[in-house]
Amino acid sequence: MLKNYLLTAFRAFRRNWNYSVINIIGLTLSLACCLLLFVVIRYELSFDRHHTNADRTYRLIRHFTKPEDGYNVGIPLPVLAGLRTDFPALKQQVTFIHDVRSPVVAAEDIRSKGNLRRFQEESGTVAFAEPELFRVFDYEWVSGNPVTALNRPGTVVLSEELAHKYFGDADPMGRTLKVENKMDFLVTGVVKNPPVTSSIPFQALLSFSSLKQFGANTNWDDWGSSYSGAQLYLTLPETTSEAAMEQQLLSFLRKHVSEEQARDQRYELQPLTDIHYATEMSSFNERTIGKEMIWAMALIGLFLLVTACVNFVNLATAQAIRRSKEVGVRKVLGSSRLQLVRQFLGETGFLTGVAVLLAFLIAQLSLSSVAQLLTIKLDVSFFTDPVVLGFLVLLAVLTTVLAGFYPALVLSGYQPVLALKGKIKGMGSGQLTLRRSLIVLQFTISQTLIIGTVIVYNQMDYFRNADLGFRKDAVVMIPIPEKKPGQLESLRAKLTGLPGIGSMSFGISSPSARGNWWTSFQFENREKPEDYSVVMRPADTSYIHTYGLKLIAGRVNLPADTMREVVVNERFVAKLGFRQPQDILNKTVLLNDRRLPIVGVVKDFNTFSLHQQTEPCILTTHRGAYGNLGVQISGNSAQVKKTLVAVEAAWSETFPDFLFKSEYLDKTIANFYAAEERLYSLFRLLAGIAIFIGCLGLYGVVAFMAESRTKEVGIRKALGASTSHIFGLFSLQFLKLVFLALLLAAPIAWYFTDKWLQDFAYKIEVQWWMFAIAGLLAGMIALVTVSFQSIRAALMNPVRSLRSE
Repeated sequence: MLKNYLLTAFRAFRRNWNYSVINIIGLTLSLACCLLLFVVIRYELSFDRHHTNADRTYRLIRHFTKPEDGYNVGIPLPVLAGLRTDFPALKQQVTFIHDVRSPVVAAEDIRSKGNLRRFQEESGTVAFAEPELFRVFDYEWVSGNPVTALNRPGTVVLSEELAHKYFGDADPMGRTLKVENKMDFLVTGVVKNPPVTSSIPFQALLSFSSLKQFGANTNWDDWGSSYSGAQLYLTLPETTSEAAMEQQLLSFLRKHVSEEQARDQRYELQPLTDIHYATEMSSFNERTIGKEMIWAMALIGLFLLVTACVNFVNLATAQAIRRSKEVGVRKVLGSSRLQLVRQFLGETGFLTGVAVLLAFLIAQLSLSSVAQLLTIKLDVSFFTDPVVLGFLVLLAVLTTVLAGFYPALVLSGYQPVLALKGKIKGMGSGQLTLRRSLIVLQFTISQTLIIGTVIVYNQMDYFRNADLGFRKDAVVMIPIPEKKPGQLESLRAKLTGLPGIGSMSFGISSPSARGNWWTSFQFENREKPEDYSVVMRPADTSYIHTYGLKLIAGRVNLPADTMREVVVNERFVAKLGFRQPQDILNKTVLLNDRRLPIVGVVKDFNTFSLHQQTEPCILTTHRGAYGNLGVQISGNSAQVKKTLVAVEAAWSETFPDFLFKSEYLDKTIANFYAAEERLYSLFRLLAGIAIFIGCLGLYGVVAFMAESRTKEVGIRKALGASTSHIFGLFSLQFLKLVFLALLLAAPIAWYFTDKWLQDFAYKIEVQWWMFAIAGLLAGMIALVTVSFQSIRAALMNPVRSLRSE
């Protein structure tokens, strides 16, 4: 019986090879996309699940209610000791992690004793940690003792990857690293590399007891100040719930800070398994994704599968008339309806099986490209994973049922007498309505994705071209390591006069930055500080000129090494209730116990990315806080390259123990919107695939219609119908369906894109023409798809079409 089913399926495939190829291509593309999306979604949903106590482990965060609702993942250092004192049960279940941003690590050169090899590490690689870290999180140890490895100052635990990077094949235990040219650390342990799906990605863990000696820029007794790279994690006892702990943290906060501070903030617990999905907060691996985006990918995968199955149903029901006599003969010879259903489902299964094999091959070949597009670390071994293979089998069964069940019911339901007499009408109103409905469904899906792509593209274009209030082109950002007296002046002297350098400025960061220094202040002689914080931008007096900030009142700061005067932005002026920038000049602010005059006002510039509103900002000189050098460079590409070589030489001569690193400011700002760029690329790709699959089905349906209406076309031409009339006969009905699909797609696309745009403080307005473009594009694609077959039918000689059956 099985052999007969397979033989029949193969003959049907050979007899209708053109429609079978259309179905296989559509199913292959949709299944490949579904498989890849499943792998990506599974990767995203697996973050931090590898820890034994993941469901009871939390990150402590601060929730501020004033001046605006917001969160801070940085925790003041005294909180650690306070929790251990007030909650004895947490003594060994709480730990602090202090990230070292982009450090230079020097290791002994095994090949040449006495020499050092230097490595520039990215943020999220090196951190200070306590021994308790290994109680809270799971690490697989290769060498060393997790209880004692980080007990003493000056010790470090490395991952296998870093150990090999620093020391090659030599045993790393007992060897020494120098971090930031400040302090030596003895290797006391080696652990397996952390999984790529970890929000705690550090591969070099320095003893937390070395932090003070290392010279971290933090206040050990201040319960208010924090650094976003200093985060606290804890594992709750099984007898304590999250809600109960948060309630106890309210009393804990009131005990250690002033009543006013306690009123404006509270400590909350963020589950470890939620960190990867909290897009409004930062994480150590600098990559988060909203769960809405994950479910959107799942929904798009389902849409693509449905689109391909719609093709199958459309073509199968359209061809039903051809197989009516076959059904009649089989029924006369004794076949039951169930046997016929099994046969037709078997044929669908045969095509699906071919598509599954091709989809698996395409997915395997595309995996690295998809990983690069979405900036994730996918492993080829995903496709040897039993869960992935099980999903593929489930997908094949689901596709077979979705695509084959209805056509099987239609074909098996023919009455043998009518079938053998040729009185089955394949173009009946019921089937015709179904096919039209399915085409509308296909193009609704396609146009929803097109509209989404158009809106995302326009938002990305807004990001690229928005006036940020400062110059971002031709400015190179160069990190500055910890300075010794005179080094900044020495570097400035070496760079001054180099060809191509227009101006340069030392500062804490560029005008727009991810990390920011927030501070409270007291205006004039008011009794208490303002109830909101402002952004500090310590910078030299060249900052305004180098970045092209617009001074609209007063003057720039006078040169100084410490805070002497301040320049503020328009938002600062407005927040204090002044109408004109000039009105605030010569007023004073109290910062760090120093009374400073306001000497200038600059036009607002974006202090963050365009995700957030521009905040009140203060510019002031503060040499000790300068961590970046901005250099404005002009000239053609060859001249710019030559200038950068000269800048690197001067920098390396000034800081011989560190590694030079540079990045154009416009690239830095573009990285703010990397997640949106990934979304745009994904939408564009999936929209293209959905349109292509839909067009395949449309082409097949039109081809069958043209074939089944050959005599009608011949008669119309014999009666004088023109080629354009015949073309319109086929095209107009499909354009109507495309327009109907646009009416359905528009509100769906508007709803989801409007929700997405709510995440941005600065965004485009959704316009009617965005929907019109999508409809016009879909209509043109449908018209091109229909035109080939309709023109071919219109040009056929009527004598040939009317001569015989």
